[in-house]
Amino acid sequence: MDDADIALEVHDLTVAYHKKPVLWGVDFEIPKGKLVGIVGPNGAGKSTLIKAAMGLLPLSSGWIEMFGHPLNGNRDRVGYVPQREDIDWDFPVNVMDVVMMGRYGKLGLFKWPKKSDYEIAEDALRKVKMLPFAGRQISNLSGGQQQRVFLARALAQQSDLYFMDEPFAGVDAATEDAIIALLRQLKDEGKTVFVVHHDLATVKEYFDWLVLLNTRLVAHGPTDEVFTPELLRKTYGGQLTVMTEVAEALARDDGLEATRRH
Repeated sequence: MDDADIALEVHDLTVAYHKKPVLWGVDFEIPKGKLVGIVGPNGAGKSTLIKAAMGLLPLSSGWIEMFGHPLNGNRDRVGYVPQREDIDWDFPVNVMDVVMMGRYGKLGLFKWPKKSDYEIAEDALRKVKMLPFAGRQISNLSGGQQQRVFLARALAQQSDLYFMDEPFAGVDAATEDAIIALLRQLKDEGKTVFVVHHDLATVKEYFDWLVLLNTRLVAHGPTDEVFTPELLRKTYGGQLTVMTEVAEALARDDGLEATRRH
C-alpha cells in the first residue's frame, strides 16, 4: 500500500496496564476513506487501541502514525468521540459549549472563536438534529441526545480521521440510524472513521473494513474477506453460542446472495 494512501499505521504496538499487556504486538495499515469497525470480545483492547492512537495512553513498545506522521503532527486532523461513561455529564455546560470545544484545536492558543466557528458548530448540530437544544444543559438530555451532541462536537472539528468509542451503545434505534447515516456521509467525503462496535448483527451492513482484535490482532481487511465464521471463532474463542448465531447468519446471507445470483 502506498504511504500516501494510508490513514493509520500501527506497528508492533504493545500497551500494558500494571505490567499486564492489554494489546500485544499489533500491526496493521488502514487505507484512507474507510468506515472501519473495531470488533472483539470484552477486554480485547478495543478502547485501548483508540486511546493509544489518540496519545491518551503510554505505549510499552511500537509506534503509531496517521497520514505518515506521528499524532503530534496531525492532532488537528483527528476527531474523537469517547465512551459515554468517560464523560462527566454533570459538568455545567450547555450543548453549544460542548460542540464549540471541537473548534478549539483549530483556533490555537489565546484566540477567540469567530462567527465562522459558531456557524460551523451550528451546522454540526443541525446535521445531528440537535440545533433546537443548543442552549440546554448537557445533563438534561437523554442518552441518545447526549451522544448526538458529542458526535456534533467531532463534526465541528472538521477532521480527516475520527475515532469513535462505542457510539451506538445505549442509544435508541432512531439515533443509531442517524449516527450511521452521518458516518457514511463522512466516508463519502473521503474521511476515515474508526468505530468500536459490539453488535455483530450489523457489522456487515455498517462497515467496509474490519479490525478483529483479542489482545493480539486476529485479522484486518475488507469486511467481506474478514467477517467469516473461522476468523470470528479465533476472535471470540470459547463464546460458542455467539459464534454459532453469527455463523448461521453468515450462512443465511451467503445463501441469499447465491439465490439472487441465480
